[in-house]
Amino acid sequence: MNGRRETESIRIDRLMQQSGVAFGTSGARGLVEAMTDRVCQAYTLGFLQYLQQSGGLAPGAAVAIAGDYRPSTPRIMAAVAAAVRRLGLTPVNCGLVPTPALALYGMRRGIPSIMVTGSHIPDDRNGIKFYRAEGEILKPDEEGIRRQEVELPAADFDSAGASRPPPQLPPPEEDAAREYVRRYLRFFPADALAGLRVGLYQHSSVARELLGEILAGLGAEVVPLGRSDRFVPVDTEAVRPEDRRLAREWATGHRLDALASTDGDADRPLLGDERGEWLRGDVAGILCARYLGVERVVTPVSSNSAVEKCGWFRRVDRTRIGSPYVIAAMQAALAEGAGSVAGYEANGGFLTATGLRLDGRVLAPLPTRDAVLVILALLAMARQQGMPLSGLAGLLPPRFTSSGRLRDFPTAISRRRIAELQGEGDGADRRAIEAMFGAAFGPVESVDATDGLRIVFRSQEVVHLRPSGNAPELRCYNEAGSQERADRMNRICLALLEGWREPAAVDPSQTSGGG
Repeated sequence: MNGRRETESIRIDRLMQQSGVAFGTSGARGLVEAMTDRVCQAYTLGFLQYLQQSGGLAPGAAVAIAGDYRPSTPRIMAAVAAAVRRLGLTPVNCGLVPTPALALYGMRRGIPSIMVTGSHIPDDRNGIKFYRAEGEILKPDEEGIRRQEVELPAADFDSAGASRPPPQLPPPEEDAAREYVRRYLRFFPADALAGLRVGLYQHSSVARELLGEILAGLGAEVVPLGRSDRFVPVDTEAVRPEDRRLAREWATGHRLDALASTDGDADRPLLGDERGEWLRGDVAGILCARYLGVERVVTPVSSNSAVEKCGWFRRVDRTRIGSPYVIAAMQAALAEGAGSVAGYEANGGFLTATGLRLDGRVLAPLPTRDAVLVILALLAMARQQGMPLSGLAGLLPPRFTSSGRLRDFPTAISRRRIAELQGEGDGADRRAIEAMFGAAFGPVESVDATDGLRIVFRSQEVVHLRPSGNAPELRCYNEAGSQERADRMNRICLALLEGWREPAAVDPSQTSGGG
């Protein structure tokens, strides 16, 4: 580095407040303009110092780095690599690969890994996900990172926080991508998808090449669709109207048996049936767990209640929303001596805590969200059952979900309004809830405040409100006895929640969030 060597001490928790780049549900995220080289290097140093202090990082160890297709990702990856070098460690550039592929690479080698991605949120934002050698960091790890104080030479950055000179990434290697492809080609039968014509919605998914290779390798005829040179914010929980329209057009126009895609970093699946209807992620998670013979399932409180009602699993554990909570509950299940354990989220991301068997082959555990496993399992299940993909949902009790969000909705206002409905003490303010929703949905039967506010009405219809951990958005999840009713409930709720908007105000939480 150049210039004088005066250093500045940076406390990570203070930097999070100052920059607006903070931990959310999974990882640190913020506006690209706030994710300067200085901020990204400081966070990376905080993570690595924390590992050193906890004995999770050997001197001179390698640290794997990867990213998605956002325009800001290469710069942030280079800043991360520069921070790795500052501690005398070796950055390994795994290139632009799915988050689960990077996690698998690091876990196999017993080294930490760092993924630069904003997942499904727009590309004016980005983020950093940290992985220990054992897997994704959990909430206690986040607290340990927040408490770190790191030092950076002041002369190495300009007044805007950009590095001088700009750091460089080492040349990319292909092992992470190759190992991820082999993981699935070796687990599923070679003809698992034979005879299926699958449309691959490529957009800007970092898995678009690898997923096509895997599908073809298992016998599917792959039809590439919708490739984009610009980043497309595909959210598997709130599919865009244009993606719904395209799916129907593609399914009919190309005579497809299915459509397959993922979000930006490929840890959440998007799977469409032969009619071009996208499957809900929590329904896909139930079916995936069934196909893989999972005995104990972990899923957040927002997921479809068909997982309990179907009777397929020995036990279902409910958690707060976010992969760290799912992983912690899976670890607890393992400690109790449970059999095969896996988890999924309402966004469709599937996590495995134990090895899973299929026709004598074993899939090693990967306790982080993955999209590809769900896509392959459901396509193989439909082919095995001799039914169209749309028929799989008919194997489950008739519980249907819908979700939506209000964008540009300050998180602080969401939390305050939900707290007003929740009330004080040991129970919710049912009068306030029924005053807002009663005319549309009737009397309240029960309320769950595990994460946000989940309201079950006497009709067994559900309204679940929660501030997003990804961006300044208010999310609403609904559940009912038919898809039409669930969709109608969601429209009613979003219209009612629009009344919560207040005049624009400064909200520090607008620029932070996680997965």
